[in-house]
Amino acid sequence: MKAYKNLLISLLIVSFLLFGFYSQGLSWEKWTKDDPITDEWIIMDLLVARPLGIVAGIVGSGLFILSLPFLIPTQNVEKMSEILIERPFKFSFTRELPDEGM
Repeated sequence: MKAYKNLLISLLIVSFLLFGFYSQGLSWEKWTKDDPITDEWIIMDLLVARPLGIVAGIVGSGLFILSLPFLIPTQNVEKMSEILIERPFKFSFTRELPDEGM
């Protein structure tokens, strides 16, 4: 009985891995700009992704201030400010609304 259970679990894992990649590829082939699903993605971008980008920018600003004593001696202040502050706020405020590059 234990051998059948291990075999079944192994087959399930392999099938999930193989067919998961296959269905992902098929979904991208059939997507077009005029699909009605794009309207829902725009709403999700407005209501979820952009506010999360703002929150990430605020949290990143706090982390940046806390890490300043470690960043100043290593001269990584500009790089970390770009990563922790600029990127999240650019993501939230300067992207076009139907962002097709995501």
